[in-house]
Amino acid sequence: MEIVLASRNRKKAEEIQRILAAQSVEIRSLADFPDCPDVVEDAGTFDGNALKKAREVAAFTGRTALADDSGIEVAALNGDPGVYSARYAGSGATDEANVEKLLFEMRDVPDGQRAARFVCCIALAVPGGDARTFWGFAEGSLGRERKGASGFGYDPVFYPAGHDRTFAEMTASEKDELSHRRKALRQLAGFLKFLL
Repeated sequence: MEIVLASRNRKKAEEIQRILAAQSVEIRSLADFPDCPDVVEDAGTFDGNALKKAREVAAFTGRTALADDSGIEVAALNGDPGVYSARYAGSGATDEANVEKLLFEMRDVPDGQRAARFVCCIALAVPGGDARTFWGFAEGSLGRERKGASGFGYDPVFYPAGHDRTFAEMTASEKDELSHRRKALRQLAGFLKFLL
């Protein structure tokens, strides 16, 4: 089965392909569809954004599409940055700028109150509009400085629950086992197995 990933994020595509490797699925990215317009993520919720992207890409390509919206929710910041994680420091912000802003916002928060979680909502849509969503969460806490060189986004400051290394200090396979995206993709994989 061929599925178009509604993203131009190469690292995200690699991660999803790795996690779905056991399925009879070929992941294609929007790099294979250069004329596909960017989808504006303005729904205000993870599932709203994921569904919008998946449906629009499925309609444009005529193929089943997979989209995710993910981010980090910080308890001390009332769930922020949430759906604005990728642009927390402003439109077009880099991962480094987003992390820097988050660390600044959390500078006075004591260690015992730095709970955070990664959230991932994956939407699978077929041309014509039918769609399903799958959720995954990774509970943990925020560090006070960047550690590690792997991963992307907020990985260098996120310690998954029960671990003393950040996602960015882990190997790809170690992170995959704990990640919010992996948990959502496992649900998707079960659905695809049933479908196929």
